Amino acid sequence: MKKDLKELPKLRDSISYFYVEHAIIDQSDSSIILHRITEDIPVPVSALTCLMIGPGTKITHAAVKTICENGCMVVWCGENGARFYAYGQGETRSAKNTLIQAKCCMDEELHMLIVRRMYEMRFPKMDCKNMTLQQIRGLEGIRVRKAYQAAAKLNGIPWKKRSYKNTDWDASDNINRALSAANAILYSVCQASICSLGYSVALGFVHTGKMLSFVYDIADLYKAETTIPAAFEAVKKDAKNPEAHVREICRKYFHNAKIMQRIANDLGKLFEDIDNEQLEAKNTGDLWDDNVGAVDGGVNYADEGYIDDSSGD
Repeated sequence: MKKDLKELPKLRDSISYFYVEHAIIDQSDSSIILHRITEDIPVPVSALTCLMIGPGTKITHAAVKTICENGCMVVWCGENGARFYAYGQGETRSAKNTLIQAKCCMDEELHMLIVRRMYEMRFPKMDCKNMTLQQIRGLEGIRVRKAYQAAAKLNGIPWKKRSYKNTDWDASDNINRALSAANAILYSVCQASICSLGYSVALGFVHTGKMLSFVYDIADLYKAETTIPAAFEAVKKDAKNPEAHVREICRKYFHNAKIMQRIANDLGKLFEDIDNEQLEAKNTGDLWDDNVGAVDGGVNYADEGYIDDSSGD
């Protein structure tokens, strides 16, 4: 059956991510299979949003093709998902969401509207309409600080402050390394979700200037209830090597928080009621026109009388 070009993957129904290392990934019919020393593991790639490939993994061209055809993203990452190296993007059928996002990002009033909506998602029971952006940002700082303190108290972990260096991983203490590892996984999941739904990861609103600014914006909506408690729980489980347990614990928190469904819903709420001229996806796309905004693509305009070739040259 031919796919509708307007259709987007049903992200909310997907498995958030699947991490694999030290395996060979190959195509198996219309899906993929993992070959390991002692077992072969079929993976339902059509129901998967993000396949995270760690060290010691080989993947065939046919497997990558199948993954992308099923709308799944492939992320090449470090051990335990602690580093994000590169990704291969799956299918995206319409530029509608990117166009709306770009319009909001470049329009000062709409930009502020999206920022306020992001903060209101953190404080659903508080009326923030009459607060300045600086006041709301201060409340967000207090909320995150309390989340760290609550997770530390619950798990009996000493906590000073969030501190890490991108250039020196081992210089951080155990809890800060666990937090970085957990956030890296959340970033991968958010990036896969954003791209799968046809948005741009670079066009951020609270965060700006980075290629993953919008990823950081969306991830910040969920850290207090997912990666922060997950990281402290991982340290409680294994203080010497918490990164080894972060992945498993994050999966539990992501599942309980229904992250995939919420990302899809929250992105829709952020940009709802935003007018945009180009809402319908077309087989060929449009061509920009300085007079009317856009004209149909896939048309030979030499036949439309725009070119005067009466001279015979």
